[in-house]
Amino acid sequence: MFVLVLILVPVLFGLGFLDPIWWVAAAVLVFGATRYGRIRGGGLGRGGSDLGDYRVYEERRDRQDRWDRRYSRRHRARWRREDRRDREHRR
Repeated sequence: MFVLVLILVPVLFGLGFLDPIWWVAAAVLVFGATRYGRIRGGGLGRGGSDLGDYRVYEERRDRQDRWDRRYSRRHRARWRREDRRDREHRR
C-alpha cells in the first residue's frame, strides 16, 4: 500500500502541471496516508514498542504484586503457596 502511495504522489504531482486539481489530489493522498495510516498501525514513525511497553508494565505489576503478597501479614501462607505454584508453572 505504501509503495502505491509513493508511486501515485509523483504521478499526481507531475499531472499537476497540466491541471492544478491533480496537485490537490496529491496533497489529499499524502495527508490521508500519513494521518490515517498511523491510526491503523502503519505509517512511517510507527514502531512496535507498544507491546514491549506493556510487557515491561506487566512484569513490574507482577513483581509489585509478589512483593505486596510476600510482605503483607494477612494470608501469608496462602500467598506463599500461590508463589510456589507460580514458580512451578513457569518452569
